[in-house]
Amino acid sequence: MTLTSLRSSVRGLYEGATPSGVRFRYALLAFDIVTVLFIIATSFLPPSEIIETLDVLFGMLLLADFSARLLVGRHPFRKFRQIATWADMVAIVSFLAPLAGEAGGFLRILRTLGLLRDYQMLARLRIDSSFFRRNEEVIFAVTNLAVFIFVMTGIVYETQKFRNNEIHNYADALYFTVTALTTTGFGDITLPGTLGRLITVVIMIFGVTLFFNLARALLSPSKVRFPCPACGLQRHDADAVHCKACGTVLNIPDEGAT
Repeated sequence: MTLTSLRSSVRGLYEGATPSGVRFRYALLAFDIVTVLFIIATSFLPPSEIIETLDVLFGMLLLADFSARLLVGRHPFRKFRQIATWADMVAIVSFLAPLAGEAGGFLRILRTLGLLRDYQMLARLRIDSSFFRRNEEVIFAVTNLAVFIFVMTGIVYETQKFRNNEIHNYADALYFTVTALTTTGFGDITLPGTLGRLITVVIMIFGVTLFFNLARALLSPSKVRFPCPACGLQRHDADAVHCKACGTVLNIPDEGAT
């Protein structure tokens, strides 16, 4: 098999609309979810040989996925201009060399967010899942908030574990992150020094913003994504008959009465 034919075959899996390509991308999504659950679960457990072996296994799979994406990319070197690419590289290193910093693995959660924002995956989820169509905005808001919480938890733990007697494990770092994000501020755990104060400020400002974004998504009227054929307005009420912008009659598909 030549490099050209290999690249074409792999590109069909990552970008094609064939049944095998769709199944492959769903498998990648499932793998990302399993990876994130593994990262979260093992962060609260003491190091062991089993966990380190699984770290290496996940790291090899992530490296294979990362290499395949570079192989099929039309402009692979442009990917290194993206923050997500560097986050993936840090996560892969943290899996393959756990002693270099376990918290870097938390950046792997960004991979799930990137996959959900892939155009083809979004289109497939909208076709296949009525739940996703009804709750797309909420799903993204929850994902963004979860990404922020666990990345900041990793940063808090890595920067404080050797200098802060109040941060003993990831549970302590997660507890501080959530109390700072909600501005509860019990005061039983604080981050000393200029760096600690800056991290706290970042958690409070960005965390509150993401939290309110989630609240808005939960409380605002449910919308569906359906482009108006006349003016192009993308989102409408689920039971809309006419476009609010131009009045064009819409034909929004639904599942019927429940």
